[in-house]
Amino acid sequence: MFARTTVITKHLTLTRLTHPSLIDQSRRFFAASAISMTKISDTIKTDHREIEGWYQKIVNPANEDEQVRAQNQFVWELARHSIGEELVLYPALEKHLEDGKAMADKDRQEHQVVKEMLKKFQNMKPSDSGYLTTITSLMDNLSRHIKEEETEDLVQLENVLEQADNESLVKSFDRTKAFVPTRSHPSAPAKPPFETAVGLMAAPIDHLRDLFRKFPE
Repeated sequence: MFARTTVITKHLTLTRLTHPSLIDQSRRFFAASAISMTKISDTIKTDHREIEGWYQKIVNPANEDEQVRAQNQFVWELARHSIGEELVLYPALEKHLEDGKAMADKDRQEHQVVKEMLKKFQNMKPSDSGYLTTITSLMDNLSRHIKEEETEDLVQLENVLEQADNESLVKSFDRTKAFVPTRSHPSAPAKPPFETAVGLMAAPIDHLRDLFRKFPE
């Protein structure tokens, strides 16, 4: 058991150090920090724009290789972002807003639909029938969720958050994304602490498999 844990830990560490996207993510994080990105709303919106950008590269690729790389990056970004929200943002909504629990439960339901669609899409190839239809449908659902989150949830949350709480949420969100699964697992629980436990078990396997996937250079 200890030997297996050691091997997984070493591979997970190697993945974090060598995965180009992980390195880029770290650079973006430190660059954002330098500009004082201390609002959770700004952090969430930055992720949303990243995800939308990779979607555009999937549906408007220069070639199939670029499309595959964009697909893997899209899945990587969206899977981590979704769990980060479920572990950090939604509990914050429940804690700080009077109707936060209802708001968070609605968001979790919307996430579940997206995660199930992402599970299907992440296993598809560009040559598969329904490839573009699947990602377009996924993005339609996700775009509605993003709009509601940015215009309603985050606005209400920012109105009641103290600056120290805001900064703490940003740090927690970024740290959380470094340890969660990088692929969609829709059958996993969507609330902590069970989601945290399942995520910690699934994440090392996802990170190991990422070593053999194509990502943007």
